[in-house]
Amino acid sequence: MRHHLVVNLQPIGMIYEVMERRLRAPTPDLAHVQESAGKINGFAKAALASCLDVVGWLAPDDATTTTVDDVVRECAGLLATSLSFRGYAMRNEVKGLPGVLRRSGARTLLSATLIHCTDHLPAPADLVITGDAGGSGAQLTIEVRPTQGEHAFGAEPNYRKLEWVDLHALAVAEGIAVETNGTQAVRLRLPWAPAA
Repeated sequence: MRHHLVVNLQPIGMIYEVMERRLRAPTPDLAHVQESAGKINGFAKAALASCLDVVGWLAPDDATTTTVDDVVRECAGLLATSLSFRGYAMRNEVKGLPGVLRRSGARTLLSATLIHCTDHLPAPADLVITGDAGGSGAQLTIEVRPTQGEHAFGAEPNYRKLEWVDLHALAVAEGIAVETNGTQAVRLRLPWAPAA
């Protein structure tokens, strides 16, 4: 989350330094300075949107909806780097599913499922997320496929592992069905958000 907060702030500092050098020139090129100021404005707006998005993770709005594609992209983006250090590669195969979901519930369950899978199935492995749409909601399947490759950099995670009962309790609280084949796949059945 820290990375998501600062990623759009870093270019602002770099553009500011370039703009400051241009202004110190004996005859500043005001067109370039104006262009740099416009870029700073654009990055500032992106940084604000990014900060509001992170706040949505910490204090979710239950009325906010999102597409299946977006929630998978957001969760994969949040966890991919951390999981890659532990020896897992994320494979998002969800594309173009229609319909919208309640964002907070979908984010919570998908993130928890990815963490649960990596807590209990050894690396190196691919985490493959697939999905399809049905009449009552979307179905996401998270499958752990063992691979040949590098093992994790670190040792055990520094948190209590998410057990199946934890994942099931989260699913019940969010109104989402969760099931496993008992080995290497977890399926989420996420209901469509009611029409506004």
